[in-house]
Amino acid sequence: MRRPFKAAAPTKDGPRSNRDIRVPRVQLIDVDGSNRGDVSINDALLAAEEAGLDLVEISPNATPPVVKILDLGKLKYANQKKAAEARKNQKVIEIKEIKMRPNIDSHDYETKMKAVRRFFEEGDKVKLTLRFRGREMAHMELGMQLLNKVREETATIAKVEAEPKLEGRQMMMVLAPRS
Repeated sequence: MRRPFKAAAPTKDGPRSNRDIRVPRVQLIDVDGSNRGDVSINDALLAAEEAGLDLVEISPNATPPVVKILDLGKLKYANQKKAAEARKNQKVIEIKEIKMRPNIDSHDYETKMKAVRRFFEEGDKVKLTLRFRGREMAHMELGMQLLNKVREETATIAKVEAEPKLEGRQMMMVLAPRS
């Protein structure tokens, strides 16, 4: 007879509370934040029940563990808000790519450099890609000169993260904004 798949028991996230706390003695902090000292778990649960709140484990690794009488729902809500605020404030650094040719015209070069500066102001990294076609492969030094020119122009606002390197018919260099 084949037995049905038994899923693992669901794991609770967040601090242990009320009857999940399974230690004989705890350090109790009551509703107004005063320390009641080392009490038995049953006394702590009774005190939380009288206050109409939950007994929440604050510091499980202490001896004895520290528990506090508070509203578990409010605690979880506050933690969610804090996590959402942290996510909102974090900046995801993107890598923007600028493609050039080794014999780029001066106006086109200036336009590309304006875009590069704008990307650095936004806090993004820039990957410069030079594509060589046909006989341009015989003049790699032109590509190297162009990338060195870009490096010199952006030296005050950016640092080289990846030195220029040749991969097939492309030469690449990665620049990151100075923080």
